[in-house]
Amino acid sequence: MGWTPLMIASSAGRVEIVHHLLSLPDIAHMLIEAGANVNASDKYGATPLHRAASQGHDRIVHLLLTQPGIRIDAKDSEGKTPLFVACEEGRDDAAIALVAKGADPLLENKEEKCALDVVPSSDFLMKLRNAAKRAEGPQD
Repeated sequence: MGWTPLMIASSAGRVEIVHHLLSLPDIAHMLIEAGANVNASDKYGATPLHRAASQGHDRIVHLLLTQPGIRIDAKDSEGKTPLFVACEEGRDDAAIALVAKGADPLLENKEEKCALDVVPSSDFLMKLRNAAKRAEGPQD
């Protein structure tokens, strides 16, 4: 499947277009009928969430994370999740949002690396760990 309007808008950081595409029932319905849902993937297996996370389009990441049925841990053709690509590209805000919504930082790609293996700094790693702890909730 090729690039969909949602994927193009997500990759380009066009929050207003993504919001418009996702908020209008008629357009959303047409996109879903055409197979262009929020989990649609391109020829590399990347979804709009992969594209937005890798580019650091944080508002789009947040918007996509609110969509019912979003596959937060979808893997692309290299086995990378949206969290993995966010970490790989140093997109800490996107990565934190993904972890806060339950993305699994331990899922491995085809090279048997996980998102934590590609975090660019110890500060970034600390932020991710704190987000994961908050996502888990209070421990008894």
